[in-house]
Order: sequence, then structure tokens, then C-alpha cells
Amino acid sequence: MLFPSSRAVLVSLSGRGRSSASTASVVKSSRNSQSILTRRLAFRTATNLTWTQKATPAPTPQSPRRTTLFTPNTSDVFLSRRSFSTAPVDQSVSTFPSLLIGAESLTPQGSFAVAQATYLQPDAEAVQDLVDLLERTQSGIVAHYYMDVELQGVLQAAGARLPGRVGIADSLKMGDMAVDMAANHNCTAIACLGVDFMSESVQAILQQNGHGHIPVLRATHKPIGCSLAESAERESYRVWLEQESVGQAALHVVYINTSLETKAVSQSIVPTITCTSSNVLQTLLQASAQMGPELKILYGPDTYMGENLVTLLSTIEARWNDEQIASLHASHSRDTIRALRDSIAVFPSGNCVVHHMFGASVVDLVRSSYDDCFVTAHLEVPGEMFEIAMERSLDDRGVVGSTSDILNFIARKVREAVNADTTPATLKFILGTEAGMVTSIVSSVQQILKQTGNDKIRAEIIFPVAQEAVAASENSALGIVPGVAGGEGCSTAGGCATCPFMKMNDLDALTDVLELVERHGGATAEEMVPYLPPARLQGQILNGVPATELGTQAIGFMREFMQTKQIPTSLCQKVMRSAHTRELLYRS
Repeated sequence: MLFPSSRAVLVSLSGRGRSSASTASVVKSSRNSQSILTRRLAFRTATNLTWTQKATPAPTPQSPRRTTLFTPNTSDVFLSRRSFSTAPVDQSVSTFPSLLIGAESLTPQGSFAVAQATYLQPDAEAVQDLVDLLERTQSGIVAHYYMDVELQGVLQAAGARLPGRVGIADSLKMGDMAVDMAANHNCTAIACLGVDFMSESVQAILQQNGHGHIPVLRATHKPIGCSLAESAERESYRVWLEQESVGQAALHVVYINTSLETKAVSQSIVPTITCTSSNVLQTLLQASAQMGPELKILYGPDTYMGENLVTLLSTIEARWNDEQIASLHASHSRDTIRALRDSIAVFPSGNCVVHHMFGASVVDLVRSSYDDCFVTAHLEVPGEMFEIAMERSLDDRGVVGSTSDILNFIARKVREAVNADTTPATLKFILGTEAGMVTSIVSSVQQILKQTGNDKIRAEIIFPVAQEAVAASENSALGIVPGVAGGEGCSTAGGCATCPFMKMNDLDALTDVLELVERHGGATAEEMVPYLPPARLQGQILNGVPATELGTQAIGFMREFMQTKQIPTSLCQKVMRSAHTRELLYRS
């Protein structure tokens, strides 16, 4: 392995990290005599809480094949609630909401945390209904970490009952899980809970692995967009690629969280490889090592991630000696790290509405009032939040990286505290990513504490929610209402603590689409077409090559890199040929 420690840098810079459809589609089955809605209303009566059913418009028969930028109506997002004992709500501007996790307890503090914690203990009947549906339809479910907490709670419980049939993961692993469900668990349909580019990717990965006949179904007939992915679908992104690659050897490293259309169009302009937030640093290091310091690397579309990578390389170059850098990658030194940093061009206009919220005002409060906390930050967050997490990672008090890196860091710290057999202690973690991660964090922490019989250690997950993201309301059962932007935890400035696009997936919608599968015996009937992934590339040709092939090619290059730890020879050759062609065009 060329650079065994490269992933650890993202985990800890100290080096201690471990490594839709016709009207018929909304007709309910007979199970609805005890539907989720019925049970919710009964629960509301018992707990004296209010619950509002959102009116859902009749589905339209159009499939989500779009040719222009689509922005979902975030007012489609709503919040369901269930009662449990809570700590007093703190609306002070000097504190963040948090969730205190014990082996057998959950204590939310603050309205936002109450909203997140409500469904962490799933309704048993809802779980049984889902398990029954999955068994009857021979279906599997792949879902992203950022799903609604109610949905995640039910999914985790159903997954425990049906091992291998339900998976919650990041966008790349969702595809691998779908392949496993098809190959090893006889699944004949896959429900994909995420945004549209994720269902596209899952479908493409199934196709590449010989399971293209298995339908991938989204939870809604409506398009589910993504602010980050759509920033790369604008003409400005294509122009940027063309301008930055003129007259030189260039490699485009594109974030996995983009559409197949983006990957295909990019590949037709400049040689392209995808990356994840877990392997992006490794990709940059190896590409520079194999193709030389003269290689120009175009990173996009996530502006924050690109700028954070440049900052990370600057920190390594300034603080590490050559021996330490060699432990990161044997072919690199301070000089080559500096050259790599200077060779990176970052797309200037792309960000995620979720991670966009973690700006200077949030960081100021972290610095002034949360010095005793571990700080976690996804690579997509703004530089201010990234820098404070990176600073603390130098002495193993923080982590910068992917959702999986954050989850693993929190689990490791809890294990270390348990193994140290200390007096009662509370480990505090700033969660610098989408709040939906809390479901997996709670599951992981409680599993560790229960397995070890430890009742002394607790983990407090702190949500760095900007104060403008919630507003007090006497008419709300939770004491808060969403910001003007429309999604819970959203601010008028455009930032969100929870993703309004992801929250277009909910339990009722999932149930409806699985019932649709049941009515048609798994066949891709006309009624199911609107629930299929977008097919914008179908029949399209770019540079004489099928567009779908170009789009999946970039993913294939990444998968080969992940297996061999080498940038594929065919991609290196493509970079060199493309550079020669561009040079000739430039001279003419």
C-alpha cells in the first residue's frame, strides 16, 4: 500500500486517527385500517401533542426527466413529532441545542434537539409493517445518512430484522449495498432513499455489476434535487472546465455527489475521475505523484471542500517535515506538497445548503463557549468551521473528513473512554455536518455502552445551529417554527441544519412505493415509471460515445483506484493525449 496513513490525515492530523404515477398509485392497501397516520393520531391523543397531516397533491404522470435546473419546494418538508421526557428548552443565543446519549437514555436539550430525537425510538408497528412489505415484495432499501430521523429509526430497526436487506450509508456505499442485496439476498427491487443523483448512481452500479434488470425506485414521483449537484449542471461549470484546462495536462476530480450528466459532460471536456470525501486527498496525492507536479487538477463542484483541501495541504506543508509527509505518501515531500497545492484550481461557485450554514457566527460561538468539545467537520463545510476542526485534530480533539470519518471518530473516542474506566464523564462533540447523522451516532454509541455494560460514560452531540435557523413560536408544539426558507432548521440566509431535499423522503412515501411494487409483482409497470431515476442521458451521444458510458467511466476510474491505489493507466494516458490535443488547438 503506497500511503497507508493518508486516510488517517482526514481522521486526525495528529496521526492518531483510525485507520410518481397515476392516481391509483396513492390508493392505500387494506393495511391502512391501522395505518401510520392512524397510529400517530392515537399517539397524539394519548400524549396530548398536536400533529398536523400535510395535504399531499395528487401525483402527476410525468417522470423526473429535467432539462433545466430544478429547485424543490422546501415547503414540502414537514416535521412529525412524538412525546418523550425532555430537558428544558434553551432558546439562549449563547448555547447550541444538544442530545445527551447514555446506554439506555436520550436527553435532548433545546427545541432543535427535541425535533431530532423524537423518532429515535421507532414505532414497533411501523417497523413490522415495513418488514412485512419488504418480505412480500422481495425488496431492499438503500438510504443515505441524511434521511429524516423518523425514517432512519424505522429503517435501522427493520434492518436488524432483515440483515442485508436495509442499508444506511454514504452515497458510494449505497450502490455497493444494492449490488449485495441483488446478488446475495435475492432482492428483485431496490428502493433508494436520497436525492436523484444517488438513485442514478445506484442504478448505474447495479448495471455495471450485471443487475441492470432490477428496478431502482425513488420514494416520490417528484424530482429531488441537490443544490451542490445542480451547481455543476450550469453552463458556468462547463465554461470553467474548458478555460482551466487550456494548453496543459489537466485532470478533473469531480465529487461523487453529482449527477451522471455532470460526470458525462465533464468527461467529454477533460479527463475525469470521481472522488468521495473519504478518498479525495488520496486521489490528489496519487495523481500528482504519478503524473508529475506539472499536472493541473481541477476540483469541483464543492467550493468549500476544494478550498479546505488547499488549506489542509498548506497546513501539512507548513507543519510537517519530509519524514512525516513521507509517512502520508512515500512519493511526497514538502516541495511536492507545495507544488500540488499550487496546482489545484477550485470551482468558485458550488456549495451544499446544509454545510453552507456553518459559517463565522457559528464558529465564533464554538470558539468562545465550547473549548472543551471535540469538533467534527465534514469536508464540505465553510473554511471557518473546517479550520477549527483541523486545529483540534492536531491533538486528536477533532476530525475533518467524510460522514463515515465523523462516525468512526465519535465511536473511537467513546471506546477509549470506556476502556480507560474513568469516573463518570460526558464526551462532547460538535456535529459539523447534517443533523440526520445523529441516528447512526446514537446507534453506534449506545451499542458500545451496552456491550461493555458501561453506565458512566455519556456522549453529548451538539448541533451548531445558527440562531436564525429556528424561531420561537407559542403556536408550535415544539416551541419553534422553521425559518422562512421552509425546511426545519433552515435560515433565511440559505443555510440549513437538515437537508430539505433529503427530507422529501419519508416513511409514508416509502410505504406507498413498496405497495406499488407489490401490486405489480416487481415488474416495471407504466405506473412505476415516474419513480425511476432520471434518464436524461438515455440515447445521448457525446464525442461519439454513449453518454451513460461516459458518466459511469469516471466512477469506474475511482473504483479501480480504490482497489489498486494507482490512478488507472488508461486515465493517465487520456490526460496526456488530451493535453497534447489542447496544446495544438491552443497554438493554432
